[in-house]
Amino acid sequence: MAVCTSSFLSSTSSSSCPSLCFRFNPLLFSSASRRRRSTLPLSRSRLRVSAEAENSGIFNSPEVAKSFDFSNEERIYKWWESKGYFKPNIVKGSDPFVIPMPPPNVTGSLHMGHTMFVTLEDIMIRYNRMKGRPTLWLPGTDHAGIATQLVVERMLATDGVKRTDLGRDEFTKRVWEWKQKYGGTITNQIKRLGASCDWTREHFTLDEQLSRAVVEAFIRLHEKGLIYQGSYMVNWSPNLQTAVSDLEVEYSEEPGSLYYIKYRVAGGSRSDFLTIATTRPETLFGDTAIAVNPQDERYAKYIGKQAIVPLTFGRHVPIISDKYVDKDFGTGVLKISPGHDHNDYLLARKLGLPILNVMNKDGTLNEVAGLYAGFDRFEARKKLWSDLEETGLAVKKETHTSRVPRSQRGGEIIEPLVSKQWFVTMEPLAERALEAVSNGELNIMPERFEKIYKHWLSNIKDWCISRQLWWGHRIPVWYVSGKDCEEEYIVARSHREALTKAQEKYGKNVEIYQDPDVLDTWFSSSLWPFSTLGWPDESAEDFKRFYPTSVLETGHDILFFWVARMVMMGIELTGTVPFSNVYLHGLIRDSQGRKMSKTLGNVIDPLDTIAEYGTDALRFTLALGTAGQDLNLSTERLSSNKAFTNKLWNAGKFVLRNLPRQDDTPAWEALRAHKLLFSQFDNIESVLKLPLPECWVVSKLHVLVDEATASYEKFFFGDVGREIYDFFWSDFADWYIESSKARLYHSGNHSVASVSQAALLYIFENILKLLHPFMPFVTEELWQALPSRGEALIVSAWPPTSLPRNIDSIKKFENLQALTRAIRNVRAEYAVEPAKLISASIVANPDVIQYISGERDVLALLSRLDLGNVNFVESPPGDANQSVHIVAGEGLEAYLPLSDMVDISAEVQRLSKRLVKLQAEYDGLMARLSSPSFVEKAPEDIVRGVREKAAEAEEKLTLTRNRHDFLKSKVLIAN
Repeated sequence: MAVCTSSFLSSTSSSSCPSLCFRFNPLLFSSASRRRRSTLPLSRSRLRVSAEAENSGIFNSPEVAKSFDFSNEERIYKWWESKGYFKPNIVKGSDPFVIPMPPPNVTGSLHMGHTMFVTLEDIMIRYNRMKGRPTLWLPGTDHAGIATQLVVERMLATDGVKRTDLGRDEFTKRVWEWKQKYGGTITNQIKRLGASCDWTREHFTLDEQLSRAVVEAFIRLHEKGLIYQGSYMVNWSPNLQTAVSDLEVEYSEEPGSLYYIKYRVAGGSRSDFLTIATTRPETLFGDTAIAVNPQDERYAKYIGKQAIVPLTFGRHVPIISDKYVDKDFGTGVLKISPGHDHNDYLLARKLGLPILNVMNKDGTLNEVAGLYAGFDRFEARKKLWSDLEETGLAVKKETHTSRVPRSQRGGEIIEPLVSKQWFVTMEPLAERALEAVSNGELNIMPERFEKIYKHWLSNIKDWCISRQLWWGHRIPVWYVSGKDCEEEYIVARSHREALTKAQEKYGKNVEIYQDPDVLDTWFSSSLWPFSTLGWPDESAEDFKRFYPTSVLETGHDILFFWVARMVMMGIELTGTVPFSNVYLHGLIRDSQGRKMSKTLGNVIDPLDTIAEYGTDALRFTLALGTAGQDLNLSTERLSSNKAFTNKLWNAGKFVLRNLPRQDDTPAWEALRAHKLLFSQFDNIESVLKLPLPECWVVSKLHVLVDEATASYEKFFFGDVGREIYDFFWSDFADWYIESSKARLYHSGNHSVASVSQAALLYIFENILKLLHPFMPFVTEELWQALPSRGEALIVSAWPPTSLPRNIDSIKKFENLQALTRAIRNVRAEYAVEPAKLISASIVANPDVIQYISGERDVLALLSRLDLGNVNFVESPPGDANQSVHIVAGEGLEAYLPLSDMVDISAEVQRLSKRLVKLQAEYDGLMARLSSPSFVEKAPEDIVRGVREKAAEAEEKLTLTRNRHDFLKSKVLIAN
């Protein structure tokens, strides 16, 4: 049977276009009731899209394309961008929706963490854009001080060049050249994910505007006394020769050694000594005390005396007591090396102990180590232990697993080191950031992260903001030659301003030089939400219009290092919390729940994934996760959502191919008469006039729109995705599309068919709108194939909420579904061939019969019933004893004649043979389980497996026996 369809152009269009024909095999009805639709002329058509899109060859129609072509995604993206859809549509008086993108490192290449934040933020942006809000997503990249400098240094090293060979200015020039050549890689990859950012507002943390903001922030904080210089404990990277932040330190459990060393008690006998255990014996040259617990009776007699530090030519340190020492850990004796351990440093400051630094910035030991000066820290460790063994001060060395801090960038072991740095005083800033959450100015999602946020801010330490690098924002501090650097320095916005200040204070002949350090990359990043909008110029149009922003979305792993700092800096510098909401996502792990790493070989490349599954499937998979929780990513999930993309495409193909031919004027007039496409579903009266399947699906859609919109507003994106998925796959594709075929292929009536055609269009259009934020590419491609639906889905209006729905119709159709499922189950149980039509007697009360019988065509089509032999009665039929009885629901039953489904006598014989076989199988398994030698001697998993097989065999035996006895009783009745 050939069915020919084409596009619906508009209610007033009279233009003609070719039509499209395809082959269709309708479901079989009984010959008595089958109604054929007239065969239409064979020809081809293309559905109308916007003229520009059609002429440029951007979009494909499901009518001519077998499936959605992933390679078309980039063309669609460029079309969106060229049309200016990513820019905010400024509407006076409207509330804008603004997201500052977490700026990825300029050195970066796309990974699944990027993919997650891009997906979630783009969902928020596309949803709010369709809601009609002026929507701005601010993109940009971070200069990534350590990472970028390291990349360029490695590149230079291949030519045998060091940065020190070039000098600061030339090296910085080389880094900028690298940035110009390679820095756009991550941006282009983010575009590949469909990110609808306003790229005309893209920023780089070292561009002129943001650099000006960084200098201004430093100066304002310094003027308020919140920035100071001092020597304190930091994380030091010997290879990179710089301090690094806590975020840039990664800890790993690594095998090592625990060294037990004797410390003799000064003035005591040879038996008077304390044994300490340490993983870093080379730091003993920096010991300034030995500590024990005041309650530890073993060492009480030594408290207040002096210990001799080994291999230091008799240097003495006090033996002190402090409850900080755990007497049950190790030997109960602790060496205090405050220059090389964070905890020792804090203890020394509390007790007023001196601080000794034994290490140079490159990880070699300095002159404090005496004869070991110049040795690398690890070489010194080996030599030191050898010498301790020779002097009899080495007790033992044990294998020990330690938690080792390593540089995230360089990979070397981090050294806790006291170093002169610049710091921000955090406590007063933290107080205001805590208040923002307490008074509701800032909402953190999921809510459980509020406790973590509050705990961190309540226990915050001052922030080391200086880095010993050449790439980054130079600290705006100048020193006067010949003066004490710690006392005499000038903070200024430029060299000229600094020189002027110096001359005013010290005379015209003064010389100044700038601090060589740069600011921590996180310092500039903490200004991102407002510096990208023009701050410190608060009169800038973007700042006035779009600040504060709406949402900050990022991973929960940088809640403290970035999010909290942005909150503090925003409040301090602008007087306002920089965003209203913080949305935190979790990590993406592999299918086994492991963190992705090159070592494990389980890293999933987003671009490879896109090539295989499509961007939409990847985005949809990631978005179905729960906020704040880690997501296990598997190929099974990706394959499932790729199938979802295909299902959506095929649904579009069905809808388009079942529109009237362009030249079928009566059909289009009937369709327009129903006014379903735009307005008919906006009042309850029009909904109630619809046939039951249409009333049901429209009502369900209207419920879905309300639920999905509410979930979007609450940022419950996983719920949104599941709600739309379930409606589309189950309600629309599995039930309504199949139900519509009864009118489309068998009614022979334009008016009746047009109801389904209009409903199909209406439902499908709204599905595309609801799904667009998740799956932008396939939905836009399908939208462009729909008849006169406007220029672009990306800027179409969001479906209105609170549209009418009829709950009674939903319940009625659910009864029809329950009856259909019950009949299908019986057909499957009796292995009835799909093409075979069977009879049925539907038993119900008059009210149920009225609406079920009104959809007898749908019931017959969905349940494979012979339409001419479907009877609706109020009491069981006369052949009830020869039928399978079904209870579909309260007051709704059905009787299916066995003779229609199976040869009863032959089936009884077959089941009798099967019973013999199953019984033998079951008896054999039970015999094994009855044998004590098997149960007691066989491995536990083998015995468990046999028990499971026995239980399964027993279940099969029971079901087969019941069916055999049932059918045998029918044979006896018949005889």
